[in-house]
Amino acid sequence: MKFNVYLSGEIHSDWREQIIQGCKEHELDIVFCSANTDHQSSDSAGDVLGPEDQSFWRDHKSAKVNAIKTQTLIERCDIAIIRFGDKYKQWNAAFDAGYCAALGKPYITLHSEDKVHPLKEVDAAAHAWATTPTQVVETLKYLANT
Repeated sequence: MKFNVYLSGEIHSDWREQIIQGCKEHELDIVFCSANTDHQSSDSAGDVLGPEDQSFWRDHKSAKVNAIKTQTLIERCDIAIIRFGDKYKQWNAAFDAGYCAALGKPYITLHSEDKVHPLKEVDAAAHAWATTPTQVVETLKYLANT
């Protein structure tokens, strides 16, 4: 079975590459997509629409431009993997999880055990919770081969 998988969340580690590589090693028929993972270009995405004197309006425009890609990719995906890292709070990941839930898109959360309580509502709507990229790969392997 072929899947289109959206990778959302934390951008400061190589979890995306681990999942992509693990799926390649198992020869899974999966196409991966992701939001912009380059912090600087993401923050400046709205600059093409003109300069802003206040940071709120610059962030506002960039968020809207980025949302075009994010919403489109989530709507087109079969499954989303949503990573919550340890270093920063990923508000965008929580938003993506909520958007998936609203659309009825299956998603898997990926986070450490110490995030269980703060993410209880996000995890309650998820179809699975993994603590390692390897667990995500094994879940995708099961789904792709059944």
